[in-house]
Amino acid sequence: MRDTSVPGSLPTPANVVPTEQQGTVGLRGRNLFATLRTLALQGIKQPIHSTRHGLALGGQLGRVLLGGTVQQPNAQDARFQDPSWQLNPFYRRRLQAHLAWQKQLNAWVDESNLPADDQARGRFILAMLGDALAPSNSPLNPLAVKELFNTGGRNLINGTRHLLGDLLHNGGMPSQVCKQTFEIGRNLATSAGAVVFRNELLELIQYSPMSETQYAKPLLIVPPQINKYYIFDLSPEKSFVQYALKGGVPVFVVSWRNPHPRHRDWGLSSYVQALEEALDACRAISASAAVNLMGACAGGLTIAALQGHLQAKRQLRKVSSATYMVSLLDCQIDSPAMLFADEKTLEAAKRRSYQQGVLDGRDMAKVFAWMRPNDLVWNYWVNNYLLGKQPPAFDILYWNNDNTRLPATLHHELIDFFQHNPLTRAGGLEVCGTPIDLAKVRVDSFNVAGVNDHITPWEAVYRSTQLLGGNKRFILSNSGHIQSILNPPGNPKSNFLESAQLSDDPRAWQGQAQQQAGSWWPEWLDWIQARSGKQREPLRLLGNPEHPPMEAAPGNYVRAR
Repeated sequence: MRDTSVPGSLPTPANVVPTEQQGTVGLRGRNLFATLRTLALQGIKQPIHSTRHGLALGGQLGRVLLGGTVQQPNAQDARFQDPSWQLNPFYRRRLQAHLAWQKQLNAWVDESNLPADDQARGRFILAMLGDALAPSNSPLNPLAVKELFNTGGRNLINGTRHLLGDLLHNGGMPSQVCKQTFEIGRNLATSAGAVVFRNELLELIQYSPMSETQYAKPLLIVPPQINKYYIFDLSPEKSFVQYALKGGVPVFVVSWRNPHPRHRDWGLSSYVQALEEALDACRAISASAAVNLMGACAGGLTIAALQGHLQAKRQLRKVSSATYMVSLLDCQIDSPAMLFADEKTLEAAKRRSYQQGVLDGRDMAKVFAWMRPNDLVWNYWVNNYLLGKQPPAFDILYWNNDNTRLPATLHHELIDFFQHNPLTRAGGLEVCGTPIDLAKVRVDSFNVAGVNDHITPWEAVYRSTQLLGGNKRFILSNSGHIQSILNPPGNPKSNFLESAQLSDDPRAWQGQAQQQAGSWWPEWLDWIQARSGKQREPLRLLGNPEHPPMEAAPGNYVRAR
């Protein structure tokens, strides 16, 4: 799925999840202004260089005024799909002037004497500035002018009302979704089940069977701590939970508690310990000695840490297999936010969350939105304020905006994790008092990445696979971050790459991998069924005497604010 859709529409949410490394580090205004100051000083230090590019820009603007074309916009850029940008002389000149200005600024940076890192920071800041000043964001946007005549000015009234509402209730950011359309338990997270175990950090949900027979070993799904679990159970047609249940796999899901400042001391060890309790509850309820684990994003890090902890205690037999979805264990990646992640920035981020007790999910979402402003800010600016329309009613966007918090200790640990990359070294990470060595975690694993994933780049996910022991299978989906997970059969555009030979170089692997049509879900189902033991009559009654059902799914923790 692409990040933007048809002309004039809002972006499809293939990649709208706050990323751990970007969201937890954050960006400070002083970093951005420092980069602008560096660029300004460089302009003074290289006057001939700056004059040459200034004259080049002047020449291009002269051609624009005469009706010339200096650059074509990206054909996939939804901002300029309206025919007016090409056919109307006024709009054509505005667009061409904007493109010429952006092109010349980038050329000035690329040909300057700035160090490579300063050039990268400069391009990032200038891209943000260029996106903000794009003519499509102006009230003179041809779509807004047409809407003004079509509605008799009502779009201005509606847009002003939306703007005031967002200033008061959405932190000044344009709303991405119409929240009134959805309700957890009514049209989201509706699969039948019950909470069968609860501790301070999580609720464990067991789902009712949906097949005539079931396998003996259950699946335990672990979502990231920065998102709520129901991405796995959005709707019947998108529900990974129901797909596994219909395939005869018993399913349990962890629903993390949304922490408050009093929970500031929760760290990775706290989550691993809580998850181990849930794992033991799964084993007791299913009467199975081993459980299949599945983790997504930071949930993948959590199940890896749990397995390393169990291996150190010689209890790894509790795990039958592990599935990792878009999970980073090797976090050496290039990210725009990491360009600004110096020691002062990292320490400031830690200090803020420690003082508050938590890192608010809304703050993470803001950071991520400004990493992709055209898709996650300016599209909604135009739709909500200039056109005066309601934001879309889309279940994935609702889930993405259903923000959670991170406890301060876990936030600090994630910053250190992305700074020092400890899992690449035996004993580099210690959890619950035990050193973690993933090479000794000899558990069969199924690993999924997205070729268009800008949050957890597929090359880093591939390298993460290499850290694990056991038999490994890696699949590269033709999609982005969310769509790599929500990939039900039936989409004719779905395909994936796979090769049995996992070389050290991800690009070499990609070159020899074979493309296969369709979703990876059926491949995973065959794989997990082979590791789930014998088939038997399904357990119609949920829980057991030690862990009786407490309340119906989706439980309490998912609703907590």
